[in-house]
Amino acid sequence: MSYITLNSHKLFHNYQYLEKLFADHEIHWAIVAKLLCGHEEFLKVVLQMTGKDLCDSRLSNLKTIKDLSPDTRTIYIKPPARRLAACIVQFADVSFNTELNTIKALSEEAVQQQKIHKIVIMVEMGELREGIMAKDLPKFFGEILNLPNIEIVGIGTNLNCLNGILPDEKKLFKLNRYKEIVEHMYGRKIPYVSAGSSVTIPLLFKNQVPEGINHFRIGETLFFGTDVYRDSVISGMYQDVFTLTVEIIEIREKPVVPAGTAGTNLTGDTPVYNKKDIGKTTVRAIADVGLLDIDQKNIRPVDPEVEIIGASSDMMILDLGNNASRFKVGDTLEFTMNYMAVLRAMNSDYVDKKVVHHVAGNELKILEFRN
Repeated sequence: MSYITLNSHKLFHNYQYLEKLFADHEIHWAIVAKLLCGHEEFLKVVLQMTGKDLCDSRLSNLKTIKDLSPDTRTIYIKPPARRLAACIVQFADVSFNTELNTIKALSEEAVQQQKIHKIVIMVEMGELREGIMAKDLPKFFGEILNLPNIEIVGIGTNLNCLNGILPDEKKLFKLNRYKEIVEHMYGRKIPYVSAGSSVTIPLLFKNQVPEGINHFRIGETLFFGTDVYRDSVISGMYQDVFTLTVEIIEIREKPVVPAGTAGTNLTGDTPVYNKKDIGKTTVRAIADVGLLDIDQKNIRPVDPEVEIIGASSDMMILDLGNNASRFKVGDTLEFTMNYMAVLRAMNSDYVDKKVVHHVAGNELKILEFRN
């Protein structure tokens, strides 16, 4: 059976890198753990590594976090569905909000559960995903300011996730200015301006994050060492915290070009082949993983001689060339993974999950990953 491993040593190294970076800029940060899909063993690695807030967009995952560590502050990082207000208050200490009626429901549930529920108001800054319009912020703030058992702890924004709109110094300055206007109007302090995600980190390197932006939510860069802004990697961080391992279940020398009339395959594609390859053969292997578990476009073989040909629902086809490495049935192959590959594998019950606690050698293994 195929499996995905999380290397705790490499993850902790990445965590320490970010901890120093944010401390140097006097910025608070929380870990976005939604990639782990509520997997207990992987969550335990994160919880043992830090006492920081954990963010997720799935209530079942927040419940798992609370079961494992009741004192960890949990943050629900998308606008809640109104019907889930009771569960939001039960499992999330903080939630990101944009709808007045939903916040009123959260207030009612917080009173019922005898809790103070904290909220962050999300503001639209050009990405056109969640967020109220900036011109509506003062009125919106006033309407929820005195709701019982609700505490406004921040305003925030989301960028880059839908339309790819990048953060910049001007946008971040505006968001902080909106916070200052509301504070002045109502005489209330707002502790956090949560404007940062992994894509905002490169602005820190260039000192382009305005004073007042004091909270980041980080997932991808922690787990992958990526510079999301430039679609590259950050030197000094590990990119291979996660590794996919698959087993070879068949290996044969076969023609390069299939025989017969080609229709569309499982994914609706009709493969195109080079006529020059007719009559040629290569060693092909079948691995015990498929499209139900991974997207072959988002993984890369560690062995440079291995090439991914394609995949069906539960098998992946590999070209081994002349099989110089002498692979045989039962051997395993390793693959590096990007964010979407890990997300797919973590959601598959057919891929085992394992934790490893070591790192080979003394140098960082920097793997630049591009689609």
